[in-house]
Amino acid sequence: MFDIVPDAAIEQGRATDAYFLRTEEALEHAGRDPEVVAEVTADQFPTGEFELLAGVADAARLLAGRDVDADALPEGTLFDGGPVLRIEGPYLEFCRLETALLGFLSHPTAMATAALGARRAAPEASLLSFGARHVHPAVAGTVDRSALIGGFDGFSHVAAGELMDRAPSGTMPHALMLCFGAGNQEEAWRAFDDAVGPDVPRIALCDTYDDEVDEAVRAAELGFDSVRLDTTGSRRGDLRHIVRETRWKLNERGHGDVDVLVSGGITPAEIRRLADVVDGFGVGSHVTNADPVDFALDIVEVDGTPTAKRGKLSGKKEVYRTPDGGHHVALADDEGQKAGEALLEPLVRDGEVVAEFDVDAAAKRASADAEAVGFGETGS
Repeated sequence: MFDIVPDAAIEQGRATDAYFLRTEEALEHAGRDPEVVAEVTADQFPTGEFELLAGVADAARLLAGRDVDADALPEGTLFDGGPVLRIEGPYLEFCRLETALLGFLSHPTAMATAALGARRAAPEASLLSFGARHVHPAVAGTVDRSALIGGFDGFSHVAAGELMDRAPSGTMPHALMLCFGAGNQEEAWRAFDDAVGPDVPRIALCDTYDDEVDEAVRAAELGFDSVRLDTTGSRRGDLRHIVRETRWKLNERGHGDVDVLVSGGITPAEIRRLADVVDGFGVGSHVTNADPVDFALDIVEVDGTPTAKRGKLSGKKEVYRTPDGGHHVALADDEGQKAGEALLEPLVRDGEVVAEFDVDAAAKRASADAEAVGFGETGS
């Protein structure tokens, strides 16, 4: 019904570029199927720009059941050059999977990196992923999983929650307020409060018809414990001033315990500007609009002999986290080039997935790595 490539097509290797099928035909016709080492990289050497790896769980599932071994950086690892995934085995075992493997890594890594940038902008604030509306519905789960790896506290998408066995967050849209009409905000808020379960946070949307400060106070006086300001960009003006005025008026009326949340076009720069006066942020397009990381899969060894196309580095490699938080790339068998902690870990052995995947563990790893490498310290 929808323009969605089915799971079976991905698993069978039909979610691929046609020239890989032509390559299979040519190799089979020639009776060739060499043992190769192939590596997925974004940059050959460190550039000083770290990115946060995500999407490895799907890549592992795709390689499962095939006659290959694979190693990868664990999800939630910050990297800067060198391989993030290495595959060893007969080339025809994974030739047609290249397109899907790169897709599984490219956009999730970009989104996780963007999410980590937002998290580092306000380490103590609540961050929710509101970006599912900006992408094809088929990848909403990928969006929210990537955001969690980057350190977000939750997300709004129902089906994504079902995929991850987590409850989505969210209260009311402007549509609810509009259905009750101007001047009837209290009626709308009361209907929400009466209808939803006790486990749903009492967060009132406070910018639909009247001044944000006025609506926030009115909602607080009904017993709501949080207010959300989603002021449209065309009317926003100085959002920091609006938030500070709202906070001031809530305090004056005895509602100092009411949290103020904001959403709508939120970026790390905006988060840093508001972090001292806002309790939480809904972040959408900053995560979903992140440019996919330009990963490539390259053969670097054929039948035990190092090789590579022009412009790429031949030979099987290892990557290291150096003691000073840097990233180092070296040939895997060069003992003299070892530097710090080796980062690649077993992912697949003889077609069996041997790594474990846990979103919370990946987020914890990302946070620790961000501290180690100084990610986000320049305010970018």
